[in-house]
Amino acid sequence: MNRRVASMLLLGAALPWPFAAAAEDYPTRTIRLIVPFPAGGPSDLFARILGIKLTESLGQQVVVENRSGVGGVTGVDVVARSAPDGYTIGLNSAGALSIIPFMMNKMPFDWEKDLALLTLVARVPEVLVVHPALKVESLKDLVDHARANPGKLNFGSSGTGSIAHMAVELLKTEAHIDLTHGPYRGAAPAVTDLLGGQVQMVVFDVPVLLPHIRSGAVHALAITSKARAPAIRDVPTTAEAGFPTVLSDNWYGLVAPAATPPAILARIHAAATAALRSDDLKAQYAKQDAVATPTTPAEFKAFVIAERARWKDVVAATGVKFD
Repeated sequence: MNRRVASMLLLGAALPWPFAAAAEDYPTRTIRLIVPFPAGGPSDLFARILGIKLTESLGQQVVVENRSGVGGVTGVDVVARSAPDGYTIGLNSAGALSIIPFMMNKMPFDWEKDLALLTLVARVPEVLVVHPALKVESLKDLVDHARANPGKLNFGSSGTGSIAHMAVELLKTEAHIDLTHGPYRGAAPAVTDLLGGQVQMVVFDVPVLLPHIRSGAVHALAITSKARAPAIRDVPTTAEAGFPTVLSDNWYGLVAPAATPPAILARIHAAATAALRSDDLKAQYAKQDAVATPTTPAEFKAFVIAERARWKDVVAATGVKFD
């Protein structure tokens, strides 16, 4: 147990008796793990794997509940507004904490006041793919096609302000092309429409698209990360394809209501980071080209602050607003 967790436990010991007793007994019933996107997407997959390990460690069932909407903001807001008793925790992706806040006039929650950041969960490379009917073989081909057909290519995303959305906005800015955005309530419905030809391209986490890449249902053009993805090493990075600023690694973290007793937060954090360090969970994540990323709460907060600084500039440059 690291120093951060130990200090949190000491804080829990100093709480008034009812809260200390609740922390000592925790957990005694089912825990909700809120996922801010629909079932079948990457966040759902990583949450369910983590939930199984948390169930084993905490001794109570951890049940995944999908609450999608507003690019992941709705699900995180559910967590922020829940009773701070340790029985509601949630996954978040980059959009709700580090991108969408710079697109909206008013967020429904304050991430620093309303949420306890527990740990990063995973970092995941993303890949740009197109429908085969588009008949392009490289990112350069796609850019040339888009320049010749301004506004005629549609791209899907998991919602306005998502990493999937902003990756393409970066490409639009860098390549000086006009593409039409179609936001969805998560990755799964967007991929369904990509396979059906309603949208011509998407940028999503590698695990979401990997089966379709391998089957030939979609054509992978570029990895939007600094390094190639192990599962599809033949696909070049955006830098290798001539667009080095188009970078959009996705990430997921674990959060709880801010007023949750520190001893309970420490219990959840210890269980989560132990799960993320376990060989079987790391192997399951690795199969999806994801890297389990346990951190201290302080490290997670520093990471979010750095991400917010980076995406704030991108949002300002692209001028995207949340409708």
